[in-house]
Amino acid sequence: MSINKQQAENTFRVGYTQYLDETGRLSESLKHFSVAGVSSELLVEFYRWMLFTRTFDCKAIALQRTGRLGTYASCLGQEAVGAAIGKAMREEDVFIQAYRETAAVLIRGVKPEEILMYWGGDERGMDFQGPREDMPCTIPIASQCCHAVGISYAMKLRREPRVAVVVCGDGATSKGDFYESVNAAGVWDLPLVFIINNNQWAISLPRDEQSSCETLAQKAIAGGVSCEQVDGNDVIACYLKIKAAIDRAREGKGPHLIETISYRLSDHTTADDASRYRDVDNVGEAWQKEPMARLRSLLLNEMIIDNAGIEQLEKACSDEIDAAVARYLAIPPASPATMFEYLYETLPDHYLDQLAQVQNTILQEGEK
Repeated sequence: MSINKQQAENTFRVGYTQYLDETGRLSESLKHFSVAGVSSELLVEFYRWMLFTRTFDCKAIALQRTGRLGTYASCLGQEAVGAAIGKAMREEDVFIQAYRETAAVLIRGVKPEEILMYWGGDERGMDFQGPREDMPCTIPIASQCCHAVGISYAMKLRREPRVAVVVCGDGATSKGDFYESVNAAGVWDLPLVFIINNNQWAISLPRDEQSSCETLAQKAIAGGVSCEQVDGNDVIACYLKIKAAIDRAREGKGPHLIETISYRLSDHTTADDASRYRDVDNVGEAWQKEPMARLRSLLLNEMIIDNAGIEQLEKACSDEIDAAVARYLAIPPASPATMFEYLYETLPDHYLDQLAQVQNTILQEGEK
């Protein structure tokens, strides 16, 4: 019995978008982008949130270095992606973060002190009081993509005009969870937007050793999901492309994947020393393309804001974060016994013994 196999030659193209270049110049007039929904007021708002996030980042690292915060993952150089996500989503949508999307979660209503609580080892920080259906930080790599599939499937079954947005890093695209999620999203035509924040480093593994694919975005094609690349240091391009993908998914036109090209200017976390594996010249080149400097140049060149206005924003952000840090440091620590609360519905005997030991120690400490 012979089987006839039909072979087809397939070609594809992955588009790339940049509107705001490294020098702060736009590809079109400011009026053009205003018509597209990017007003002068929104540009200032983008800058304020990016500035707020970077100021928060610096404060969090200082807290870690002085023993008042645990291991922390900085988003230095990636603020534009987070700000674009936060402003493009609607309140009723669901955000499924990894752990470097600080700008997005702040815009969506998570308090700075709640983020600090989490990185300080207090799980109550991820029980944030803002967007109650958004997901907490995801430290396991790519597992959040599977969660996003389930969430968006529920939205589709309920016929809700909502969208799930999930973010993962470049390293996560090598995990089975990622491929399975893209495949499922394509098969089920889900209202789901994947964002790959390609910051060029999977801890110490560079992008060119992570995958031989010409782009990471093209990995979506095998799952029947449309895709594109965007300059992740260009907040305007990120916002317009992410918003378009969300609007498209909300209209029932299926999932989409966006690879944002950025650079991790920081160490992987405060437990890492990137100077051991990164070339200082490459990092210097990346600093010339970072998102805040180019947006600031645009704002000043277009006379949307002046240096005095920027200084006022800097002071306001610093004051607000100092107040948040004070609130964080004033929060009484959780009881050590809480580490047993969410392990099992009914604790096994060996954990019951450990819980009893912890409770006994707490009691003894209280009697001193």
